[in-house]
Amino acid sequence: MKIRTRLAPSPTGEIHVGTMRTLLYDYALAKQTSGELILRIEDTDRERYVEGAEERALKVIEDYGLSWDEGPKVGGPQEPYFQSQRLDIYKKYAIELVEKGFAYYCFCTQERLEKLREEQRKEKLAVTKYDKHCLSLTKEEVEKNLKEGIPYVIRLKVPSNEEIEVEDLVLGKLTFPSNDIDDQVLMKSDGFPTYHLAVVVDDHLMNITHILRGREWLPSTPKHVLLYKAFGWRPPKFVHLPLLREVNSTKKLSKRTGSVNAADFLKDGYLPEALLNFMMFLGWNPGTEKEIYSLEEFVKDFSIGKIQTSEMAAFDRQKLLWFNGMYIRNMSTEELWNKVVLWHERYLEKMDFGKYKKEFSLKVLDLVKERMKTLAEFNDLTSYFYFKPFVDKSKFIEFSVSLDKAKEIIKNYLDLYRNIPSEEWTKDNLDKLSHEYLSKYNYKPKEAFMTLRYATCGVSFTPPLFDVFNLIGKEETTSRLEDSLR
Repeated sequence: MKIRTRLAPSPTGEIHVGTMRTLLYDYALAKQTSGELILRIEDTDRERYVEGAEERALKVIEDYGLSWDEGPKVGGPQEPYFQSQRLDIYKKYAIELVEKGFAYYCFCTQERLEKLREEQRKEKLAVTKYDKHCLSLTKEEVEKNLKEGIPYVIRLKVPSNEEIEVEDLVLGKLTFPSNDIDDQVLMKSDGFPTYHLAVVVDDHLMNITHILRGREWLPSTPKHVLLYKAFGWRPPKFVHLPLLREVNSTKKLSKRTGSVNAADFLKDGYLPEALLNFMMFLGWNPGTEKEIYSLEEFVKDFSIGKIQTSEMAAFDRQKLLWFNGMYIRNMSTEELWNKVVLWHERYLEKMDFGKYKKEFSLKVLDLVKERMKTLAEFNDLTSYFYFKPFVDKSKFIEFSVSLDKAKEIIKNYLDLYRNIPSEEWTKDNLDKLSHEYLSKYNYKPKEAFMTLRYATCGVSFTPPLFDVFNLIGKEETTSRLEDSLR
C-alpha cells in the first residue's frame, strides 16, 4: 500500500516545534514506501488568523530541510490546498449529513448558548454540552427558519448510549462513551467549516492513509470516527504521538523556559540537521544505542511500532545543545563558517571582520569550534580576535595578588614579546619562552597567564593562550598589553 500522510498547520500562529516533530514522522513514514506527504493549510479559523503565518510556515519547513509532494507552491490533483478556498466542498458534505440524518440545523443564539453553559457550570458538570434543543425542531420549523434567514450552524448528531471505538496503531483499541461527546458544530454561521468537518472531508478526498498527530487531538478522534461512519467512508489509520514536556515537569513546553516555535530555534543558532536528529527521539526509540541519525537513516529505520505509548516525551534542551555541538564539531571548518555567516546575516546584520580576511576567520573558527554549541555563540567566543576588547583594570586583582603585581607581570612579558623576532612568533616558541619566564620571576602559571589573557582578550576563558597570541600576531598582542598598562 502506498502511504499518504499529511501535515495541516493552521495559520493562527507560528509552527510549533511539536508540529515539526510530527511532520518529521509524517515525512519518514511516507518516504519509506515511496508514498506522498501532503501539506494543507487549515485556515478556516478567521478570528485567530495571523497575517503572513502561511508563508512563514512554508519557509520554516523548507529551512529545516523537509519538503512535501502535494500542497502550496507545488500543486497537486486535489487543489486548492487552502481550506478557505474549499468552502463549497464542505458545505456540500455538511448538507449531505443533514439529509442523511447525521447532522442538524441549530438556530440557537449566542445568548442562549452562554446561558446554557452558565447553568451547566453551576451544576458543576464535568463538561458543558449542547442540550440538543434544535434537534427536536420539526421539518417545517427548520424550513421556516431557513426561509426567514435566521442565522444557523450545522451540528453533528451524536448518538446516545454508545461506545465509540477508535483504533490507534500505537495505543491500541480505545473506547469513548458517546454521552461524553458534544454535538459538535460542523459548519459555522459564517459559512466556514469547523476543524472537525474540514479535516475529515479533506483527508478522505486527498486519500490520506495515516494520520499522525499529537495526543491532545485524541478527544476529537471519536467525533471524526462518527463522521467517517456517517459518510460511509473508511477511516485512515490513527497514530497519536506523545506531547512534549519540559524536563522534570509534567507541563507542556513553555516560552518561560525557552523557545517553543520551530523558527525560533533556528534564530537561536541551532542547525536544522541537529534539530531534526534531536526531534527523532521525541517519542520514538530505535531500541539501540545509536543517537546520530541523518534524515536518510531515520527514514530507513523509522517505524510506528517503535513510537512510545507514554503520554508525554521530555524535551531536554540540554540534550539538544549536545546534539548541536556534535554537529558543529563534526562539520568542516569551511562549511561551518558559511553557516555562521548566513546565520549572522539573516538574524543580525552583515558581519564586520575589521581588517581581517576569511582565511583569518577560518583559523579563529578552528580554535573555538570545539567550544561552540550554537551558531549564535560565535560572536561572544571570538569578538576579541577581531577587535581590541574593553579591559576593566580593576579586575586584574582577580588573577594577581594586587594591581601592582598584575602590572609587573604585564610589563615583564611585554618586554619579552617585543624582543621576539617576527619569524619566531609561533605558538610553540611563545609557549616555551613564556614558561621560562615563570621560573625567572617565580610566577605561578595561573597568576601570570590569566593576567595576560584578560589584558589581551578581556575575558577569562579563551582557546589556548599562545594559539590566540600566534593568531592575532606580535603587533596586536604587544599593542593590547601596552594599552592595559595605560
